[in-house]
Amino acid sequence: MAEPVSTEPSTEKPVRKEPIEFYFDFSSPYGYFAATRIGAIAREHGREVLWKPYLLGAVFKVTGGAPVPSIPLKGEYQKRDMERVSRLWRIPYKEPSRFPVGGQAPSRIVYWLQEHHPDKQEGAVLALFHAYFVEDRDISTPEIAADVVASLHLNQDELLAATQAPEMKERLRQECDAAIKKGVFGSPFIIVDGEPFWGADRLAQVEEWLETGGF
Repeated sequence: MAEPVSTEPSTEKPVRKEPIEFYFDFSSPYGYFAATRIGAIAREHGREVLWKPYLLGAVFKVTGGAPVPSIPLKGEYQKRDMERVSRLWRIPYKEPSRFPVGGQAPSRIVYWLQEHHPDKQEGAVLALFHAYFVEDRDISTPEIAADVVASLHLNQDELLAATQAPEMKERLRQECDAAIKKGVFGSPFIIVDGEPFWGADRLAQVEEWLETGGF
C-alpha cells in the first residue's frame, strides 16, 4: 500500500549555495593559473564566482610583504615553479618583460563590468591575464586594458572611461579595504562558505570542500 502523502509544509531549509569569492591581483601568475580553472570548478558544483580583483600592494603595507621576485632565493624558485605549473596544467605562460605591473586599470574595468555587463566578467579577467602573461602586453596602461576587454564586443571608450571614473576608483579602494578586513593576503585567495584557501595549489582542496560540504 502506498504511503500517504503528507500535506504538511516541509520544515527542511533549502541548501544555500553561496558564491565563491575569488580574490586576485592582475600581476599574480598564480592568480592567472587559478583564474583559468575556478569558473569551471564553480559551474560543476552549481556555484557562481564573485570576481574580486584587488591590489597586493595594499596588503603588503599591512603584512610588510614584497613581490616574490625581489626576494633572494624565493624569486628563482617561483620562476621555475611558474613554468612547471604552466606545463602541468597546460596553460600558456610567458614571463612578462615588466613585472609586477599596477592592477588599477584592469581591476576598475572588472568592477565596472560587474555593474553593467556581469556576464562578461570572467571573459574579461581571462583576456586580461592572457594579454599580460602570454602576449606580454602592459595591462596597467588604461588604453591597453580597455583595448583587451573591448575584444569581447564591448565599447572601448566606455571601458577606458571606467578606468578613470571616480566611482570606480572608490570602488576598488573599498574592495581592497574589505578584502584586508576579511583576512585576504595573497593571490589567488578563495573563500568558500566562509572557509579561506590561499594559493592555486589549494584548488584541489576547494573542489573537495565543494564536493563534501566541508572537511
